[in-house]
Amino acid sequence: MKKLNTNAFRYDEKKSFSSAKTLTIIEPYYTDEADFNQQLDDLADRMDQAQNRMHADEHYGLLVIFQAMDAAGKDSSIRRIFKGVNPSRFQMAPFKKPAEEDLKHDFLWRFWQELPERGNIGVFNRSYYEEVLALRVHPERLRQQLIPPNLLPENDQTLWKQRFGDIVHFEDYLFRNGFPIVKFYLHVSKEEQGKRLIARLEDTEKQWKLSESDLEERDFWPKHMKAYEDTITATATRQNPWYVIPSDDRTNQQLIMAHILTETLESLPVHFPKTDPKEAQKLIRHIRKQDSQ
Repeated sequence: MKKLNTNAFRYDEKKSFSSAKTLTIIEPYYTDEADFNQQLDDLADRMDQAQNRMHADEHYGLLVIFQAMDAAGKDSSIRRIFKGVNPSRFQMAPFKKPAEEDLKHDFLWRFWQELPERGNIGVFNRSYYEEVLALRVHPERLRQQLIPPNLLPENDQTLWKQRFGDIVHFEDYLFRNGFPIVKFYLHVSKEEQGKRLIARLEDTEKQWKLSESDLEERDFWPKHMKAYEDTITATATRQNPWYVIPSDDRTNQQLIMAHILTETLESLPVHFPKTDPKEAQKLIRHIRKQDSQ
């Protein structure tokens, strides 16, 4: 079994992303289910310890973004990967289509509201990247955003480049304030997605997750892939990289992401605050005195 090198999945300005040239399934980093569970448990413990240090230090926070096509495994991965994290230090924000109130503000406004506090891990299940992904595929939705017509570029490509720039500046700002970002794109093949969608429709407890419009979206697959290619290439930076995760094997997918997150948390320059030994002994004596009364 080969060693997992997280840099193999990292995009940080040094290379462009090609959907067709990037594998959706690779050799697994686990031997069987028991090995996978043991590895994930070990990573969960390390992640919890690193997050405890970050929380005690109170200088850094971490934002994790999950982007993918439907049925790529975002929800199940979030549940499994973060199973060992203290829920009181974990913030989860799923994003659907913008509400009426959201459309009265700039396109980043609703995402500002959900950013994590220092010491916490924040997760965006979909994110502001929908504003250059879904809208790229369906540009007619731009009219709903109430942007003044005189401020809309005549060329759509100019608009997307402007938004890429806005996002990069936004993420750079967060990084400089102690909030690095890990961005995951779960790269699933159309064939594997089709199998999973059929499995949902054959499961009476999961049929509600799909509608006719969801299936119609598959007709736009090439446009979605082009949008992801341009977006990842334009917004991957050294400080806030993208990680493209082969996702036809959900188990392997989760293991890779758990490694990346654990390494990221452990790399932060955070420490438990030091306590004066004399002050600690003083507090111990105080507690014992309380108990003796």
